[in-house]
Amino acid sequence: MPLEELRVLLARHVRPDWTTAIDGVLISKVDRSDPPAPSMSGTVLAVIAQGAKRLALGDRVFEYGPGQYLVASVDLPVTGQFIRADAEHPALGFGLTLDPSAVAELLLQAGPGDTPRPGGGAPSGIAVSDAPAALLDAVVRLLRLLDEPRDRAVLAPLVKREILWRLITGEQGATVRQLGLADSSLSHVSRAVRWIREHYAEPFRVEDVARMSGMSVSAFYRNFQAVTAMSPIQFQKQIRLQEARLLLATHPGDVTGVGRRVGYDNPSQFSREYRRQFGSAPSHDAARLRDAVRSPAGVLP
Repeated sequence: MPLEELRVLLARHVRPDWTTAIDGVLISKVDRSDPPAPSMSGTVLAVIAQGAKRLALGDRVFEYGPGQYLVASVDLPVTGQFIRADAEHPALGFGLTLDPSAVAELLLQAGPGDTPRPGGGAPSGIAVSDAPAALLDAVVRLLRLLDEPRDRAVLAPLVKREILWRLITGEQGATVRQLGLADSSLSHVSRAVRWIREHYAEPFRVEDVARMSGMSVSAFYRNFQAVTAMSPIQFQKQIRLQEARLLLATHPGDVTGVGRRVGYDNPSQFSREYRRQFGSAPSHDAARLRDAVRSPAGVLP
């Protein structure tokens, strides 16, 4: 069965940094269930072959296990936790970076009626489904090419295109298709997400970001919430606190300075919101962070 072969291939080819010889393909192996940890999702497809993971985006919780896949069409701040992983049965996962230009190319080549018409609103930026046999088969064939260097350069791009096509025409196709549409609601929200991530330490007016994104204020609020499960201000706070946590790993003795660098003028507010987000005060959390290893892809198991 594809899932059994998928486990064997993933276990054989996993590397410490999770990369592979095929560009954009990641393999993960995790042998313990750690406490929930924040990260960015990336824009990826993740398929779990063994183990399971729970992922929180705003007030939404996604759980995916063996034979299921998750797609993230926007790079979003998430909190992830492995719920079934140990030394005897580690979590094993496949990841593929989703390229908007590759999605757009497939949509242009598709014939009339080959893909469903897009809906009116923006889909969630993250979605989970059971992986159909055709998708798992394509993933297995892509991983087999890791054992076939001569064929890899020619065949890997073709199989990656097939995987994208299976996603575009599958249950979560709306999420993936909007990734490749230049004027989709998702693309407008993605533009705002990028701007907030690049200017997270700066105060902003939602009306200005909505205008920059090419949407009315009401449409912007509605679509931003649909994609990210957060308001724009909540999203900015998530980015600020995640960046603060990374900075504290290297500057554990400068809590006030770190808070100021990420946009907090009030140290008390920074400590209060940090504790609410991560469960401990910045100074206490900093000691643990120095030994922490950041995952290369937040949605991967």
